[in-house]
Amino acid sequence: MKTPLTMFAVLASALVASSAALAQTAATVKPGAKPPAKTTRPAARPPAVKAVPVDPPLAKAEGEQLAAAAMTHFGDYACEFDQSVNVNVTPNNDGYVNVRFKTQTWTMKPVLSSTGALRLEDVKGRMLMLQIANKSMLMDTQIGQRLVDACVHENQRVATAAAAAAAASQPAGQGGSLLGGPAASPGAAAASGAAAASAPK
Repeated sequence: MKTPLTMFAVLASALVASSAALAQTAATVKPGAKPPAKTTRPAARPPAVKAVPVDPPLAKAEGEQLAAAAMTHFGDYACEFDQSVNVNVTPNNDGYVNVRFKTQTWTMKPVLSSTGALRLEDVKGRMLMLQIANKSMLMDTQIGQRLVDACVHENQRVATAAAAAAAASQPAGQGGSLLGGPAASPGAAAASGAAAASAPK
C-alpha cells in the first residue's frame, strides 16, 4: 500500500511533466502568429484577337461597266503548263467578276478598251486579266510580269476555229490586206491588240 508521501511524490512528478509539455507547446506556437499565405498564380490572359480588315464596299456599276461585264467569258480557262484560271460573277455585286488563280482570288472591274479587248482590272489596282479574241492572260501590274498566259476559254476556242475556217475558205489571192500585202494571221492581230490593251491607261 502506497503511503501518502509516495502518492504526493507521484502527483508532483506528473504536474512537473505536464508543465514542461505546456511550456514546449507555447514555445513552438507563437502567440498572434499568422498562418502562411497561400500563393495563387495570376489568371492567364486570353490571346489578343487581331481585327480582320474589312474591304470597303464596291461602287455601283454603271451602264458601260455592266455592258463590259456581259462580254466576260465566265467559267474555266485552260492555260499554259497545265494551269487554269476561273472567272465567275462577284456575289451581290453586279458588274464585277472574281478571278481565281491557284489559291488567290481577286475582284475585278470589267472595262472595254478602245482596241476591243476586255480588261478585267483589280479593284485594288494590282492585277489585270486581259481577254482578247483568241486567248486571255493574267498579269501582275505591280511587278510588270505575266502570272499565266495562253489561257483559252471554250468561247475563245470556238472563235479561233471559226476564224481559221473563214480564212481557209477564201479564194487564193483574196486574203491580202488593203495595201496588197499578205493578211495578218488571227494570232498576230490578236497579239497586237493585246499589247495595245495591256498598255497603261
